[in-house]
Amino acid sequence: MAEKTIRFLLNNELKTLSDSNPNTSVLQYLRSEQGHSGTKEGCASGDCGACTAVIAEADGDKLRYKTINSCITLLPSLHGKQLITVEGLKDGETLHPAQQAMVDCHGSQCGFCTPGFVMSLFALQKNHETPNKAETREALAGNLCRCTGYRAIVDAAALLTEMAAGEKGNDQFDRLQADTLRQLKEINRTTLTELSDGQHLAFSPTSIGELAQLLQNNPQARLLAGGTDLALEITQQLKQLDTLIYVGNVQELLRSSETDDTLSVGAAVPYSEFTLRLIREHPEFGAMIERLGSLQIRNQGTLGGNIGNASPIADTPPVLIALGANLTLRRGQHVRSLPVEDYFIDYKVTAQRDSEFIQSVEIPKAKADHHLKVYKISKRIDDDISAVLGAFHLCIEDGQIKTARIAYGGMAAIPKRASHCEAALLDQAWSQDTIEQAMAALEQDFTPLTDVRASEHYRMQVAKNLLQKCYLELENPGANTNVVNYCN
Repeated sequence: MAEKTIRFLLNNELKTLSDSNPNTSVLQYLRSEQGHSGTKEGCASGDCGACTAVIAEADGDKLRYKTINSCITLLPSLHGKQLITVEGLKDGETLHPAQQAMVDCHGSQCGFCTPGFVMSLFALQKNHETPNKAETREALAGNLCRCTGYRAIVDAAALLTEMAAGEKGNDQFDRLQADTLRQLKEINRTTLTELSDGQHLAFSPTSIGELAQLLQNNPQARLLAGGTDLALEITQQLKQLDTLIYVGNVQELLRSSETDDTLSVGAAVPYSEFTLRLIREHPEFGAMIERLGSLQIRNQGTLGGNIGNASPIADTPPVLIALGANLTLRRGQHVRSLPVEDYFIDYKVTAQRDSEFIQSVEIPKAKADHHLKVYKISKRIDDDISAVLGAFHLCIEDGQIKTARIAYGGMAAIPKRASHCEAALLDQAWSQDTIEQAMAALEQDFTPLTDVRASEHYRMQVAKNLLQKCYLELENPGANTNVVNYCN
């Protein structure tokens, strides 16, 4: 029997919702229903960070904090969590150190973006007692400021670290941690929940069996994980989705594991929770994921969602195809394995059957003599959509190309392999002449379109150039730097 309410903490106050539209974003809820106007709407698409809030979840005997874009986070995802907003940071009449640091370093002018920056600084301090420069930049990269300039805000991050040093426990959230954990643990996250306004309905299953049954009973339901793509249908296209199934509480989808040969990532595991493990096997893949979106996006977006959305410009499918990754798909009690390259059929059309869902992604581990190169071409280095993404997985032995798996995104209606290019490489000498023949063969593989991101000619030329870049970098590894690799 489903529990027809969701419960969560808003700052330190328990909230129970039973008659709410599950299409409502957390931002709408905060501003329109709770009067928490500190959280701002800038883009309604998870790009600017003005709406940044923080989610705290029980992780054993402590709380784990993560920033989110509240504009594309939907209400059903809050069950059993603490939602922290800028209004909740003050301790009585005393500003939180994250707020005080912004004041002391003059980190605000118009103030519109300031609450989002404050929340990112708050989470940074919670997750890193002494953050380094890279961690600070990562935490702030998802927050845009038009008028202050970032130096003062970075200075505020440094000051916050100084203020927090030796004062662990003075923060009200640290002092209240035991009570917060108690309240969160009293909220039952092992029971199926529903949220409905009478017209729109969202289920939140807690087991894979419940999820499978719900999908068989509601085959037209939309699956919601991080919502970083799905929520845009609501905020940008102004749709109302009749039935949602939130999968973020399905424990089987939140697990990652590995064998000697394979890394298995549950379909609902956020990027930020598996990227470090992936980097150990495939550094270039991990580095690309760190460009996929801001930390707020990577705290919620999932590999399963990026694949299941079936966008021709999704960043992970070309890399997974090049690596020969497989999907584990489930419908009811039936489980099957499918190569990622066979999942995509046509634009937004996949091999996924009615009531079937992605359970996990199986990624082969790195092998000796195999090389992976990944290049994302976009208008800005971070937090942007690809115009072209190329993934090259090659095995070279004794100067000869033994295997070649090459895949592109942004070059066709689906992410796909470049079969003619691969044929031109296979069993050939690893040489400039071979690369030039393979570059020419790409014209048989793709007829790219022209759109707002790039022209047909540009895409084809870039696709060829990326293969050349792959060759030059593998031939001259000493000249390879992150700046060269990942800038356009």
